[in-house]
Amino acid sequence: MKKELIERLRKFLTAHDMIGTPASDDQILCAEQELGVKFSSDYIDFIKSFGTAYAGMMINALDGNENVVDETKSLREVHPEVTDTYVISDDGSGNPIMINSKGEIEIYYHDSDAEREIIALSLEQYIEDNFHEW
Repeated sequence: MKKELIERLRKFLTAHDMIGTPASDDQILCAEQELGVKFSSDYIDFIKSFGTAYAGMMINALDGNENVVDETKSLREVHPEVTDTYVISDDGSGNPIMINSKGEIEIYYHDSDAEREIIALSLEQYIEDNFHEW
């Protein structure tokens, strides 16, 4: 993730006391192994810097009640065909927002025949398109 974007996020999140618990390398490795995925480099940069935090949407990391491991496992219990992604957020209507094996951001429309749509080519792009300081 671009250094400028990380610093922009850091400034905003620090000012609003919204930084979660940053993830360690060991936590990341354990989560990847538990889910059978490889996290994208953008996602790793984000969660190592901020943990669970706001960046145009809440991005789940490894801390908190809504974390990437639990959210991904919950989705897979109901939709076992979804194995190549991990859940980093939702759209507010119960549709998981995920990162796929290519690092693309997808939304999973669970109420419309499990349709998946790519909404950004990377987490960095998604944040740049959707993060606005207030």
